[in-house]
Amino acid sequence: MRDAGPSGPDRPDFIASEVPAGFGVVAQPLGVWQRVFDIGAVRKGLLLLALAGIWEAYARWVGNSLLFPTFTETAGAFVAGIRSTELLAVAGRSIEMLLKGYALGLLLAAVATAFATATRIGADLLDTLTAMFNPLPSIALLPLAMVWFGLGDGSVIFVLIHAVLWSVALNTHAGFRSVSTTWRMVGQNYGLSRLAYVTRILIPGALPSILTGLKIGWAFAWRTLIAAELVFGVSSSGGGLGWYIFQSKNLLDIPNVFAGLLMVIIFGLVVDNFVFRALEQRTVRRWGMQT
Repeated sequence: MRDAGPSGPDRPDFIASEVPAGFGVVAQPLGVWQRVFDIGAVRKGLLLLALAGIWEAYARWVGNSLLFPTFTETAGAFVAGIRSTELLAVAGRSIEMLLKGYALGLLLAAVATAFATATRIGADLLDTLTAMFNPLPSIALLPLAMVWFGLGDGSVIFVLIHAVLWSVALNTHAGFRSVSTTWRMVGQNYGLSRLAYVTRILIPGALPSILTGLKIGWAFAWRTLIAAELVFGVSSSGGGLGWYIFQSKNLLDIPNVFAGLLMVIIFGLVVDNFVFRALEQRTVRRWGMQT
């Protein structure tokens, strides 16, 4: 005797009756504003405009440009500094110094990570050195750097290397150790050489951690450079953004102080959105390693 229950296999009419006519998910077209708001650059631009409005309102409430200039005063000083090329010159000087220290820091981090990956002694040495020096503020080494390298670029580059080296090496080595065992076995089964194993297995598998280390190292280096220029002052071949901010403060030209700070912020936004984010889009997000 067949099962006549409501969920029995011989009652297709019952199943059909449970589905309302025309049942289905109908995709509703997005409105113009929704499509625009889905663009990340638009959302971030609106946030920046909101922050600028808050800045302007608060500065007008304070009513003292020597304490807190308005956004319009700062923007005017910023545009004037660009037109006179003074602000561009000091920014270029700082960026040049930053790139030198960052590149050397990455090179030393690569060497330290390679040694730590190849030998157990190297791994122990890297763990010990990062535990010792990573918590040490780079700017605290500036007096020693001035004694060792004199009043020139060498002192600033030394503290920049310290700011970059440990965070990049630590994150890269941690990323290598977190690579899936399955990935490692695949590389070994294919008989890859040591170099191919590193470039095709370890680096792609550790890329999220590597990118994190690069971003942290860049942020540390940028902050260290501005602080070093504020404390260290003008180097042997000219000052940078930190020195520009310091001089403007001494002249009580507070809008120019904020203009220098605004240049620091703008450069940070450009690097984060057009360098690191583009690199993430082309690698880890494209490969499905991040959402």
